[in-house]
Amino acid sequence: MSLAPSIIERLARARGDLRMGVPILLCNGAEQALAVAVETLTAERLIDLRALGLPELALTARRAETLKARAYDGDLARLALPSDLGVDWLRAMADPADDLRMPMKGPFQCLRGGDVSLHRAAIRLAKSAHLLPAALVVPVAEGAAVAARLGLTMIALADASPELDRASPLNEVVAARLPMVATEQGRVHIFRPEDGAEEHYAIEIGQPDRHQPVLARLHSACFTGDVLGSLKCDCGPQLRAALAQMGAEGAGVLLYLNQEGRGIGLANKMRAYSLQDQGFDTVEANHRLGFEDDERDFRLGAGILRSMGFGAVRLLTNNPRKIAMMEGQGIRVTERVPLKVGETAQNRAYLATKAAKSGHLL
Repeated sequence: MSLAPSIIERLARARGDLRMGVPILLCNGAEQALAVAVETLTAERLIDLRALGLPELALTARRAETLKARAYDGDLARLALPSDLGVDWLRAMADPADDLRMPMKGPFQCLRGGDVSLHRAAIRLAKSAHLLPAALVVPVAEGAAVAARLGLTMIALADASPELDRASPLNEVVAARLPMVATEQGRVHIFRPEDGAEEHYAIEIGQPDRHQPVLARLHSACFTGDVLGSLKCDCGPQLRAALAQMGAEGAGVLLYLNQEGRGIGLANKMRAYSLQDQGFDTVEANHRLGFEDDERDFRLGAGILRSMGFGAVRLLTNNPRKIAMMEGQGIRVTERVPLKVGETAQNRAYLATKAAKSGHLL
């Protein structure tokens, strides 16, 4: 029946539940487990989860490396939850804020063997909800019955995995004229993904010829740089310089993608900033949080460009990864246009890290 939520809608519901600390049920054939994000787990719910089974803490291999825990499953580690430890210990395992003050959190009982599909899905959903990538997973024999009785969201991996792997289709909601400092001939397009995630924007300058390579930039949202004028990054100057260059040429398109903090969300970005204050560079900070160097999905930008009728771009970027992603998604990059602006005393080390560890051409 069409009134029942689709798998895309159930996944959106699951992300919302995790953000609010509500467990979800994950199923993989006969394997069933309740999963909850460590960041939002309460002591009361932990007690109730323990009454249903033996909780296992799932962490990414990046976070496990910092904790000196064994990641027997390759991309993730599973740890048994000691019977005498609770929410405070779990949060200390997930959040590196106090790692330097309290570096020794073991000894750990690292688990190995068996299917880890449910653990991997729980971490993936926590990431997509912009939470710390740490989940408590409790295998339950009668999970479906428990979830039905408690009204919990149920996710079958057979249905969910294809949706988690693909980039959500984007639909244009509206477009309207917007005179700007860069040009009076501006137009803003709003694109909404079908999976309920953040909307993304395309700022069209002039009337670009769809049959010629368009001057384009994929700009990831940066609240601190774009809005507050942060000196820790070069994002704000890049945004304004790209729009100014498009205005000077009379045509262009800037995609403003809501992938704050290289895709980890603003809260986790602030956590990374706090770690940088402890002496870690931007890549090291991401790894200590449990994330990869860059969690963004540039397939979104390629989808927007195609939907607007563009097949080739002159890409304003210092990041070769953007070029590879565009071309891998069928958008031809005829020229890389450098965008070297915004260096400050406060972001010089950050830019050097981007060049040395992320391959940016600076």
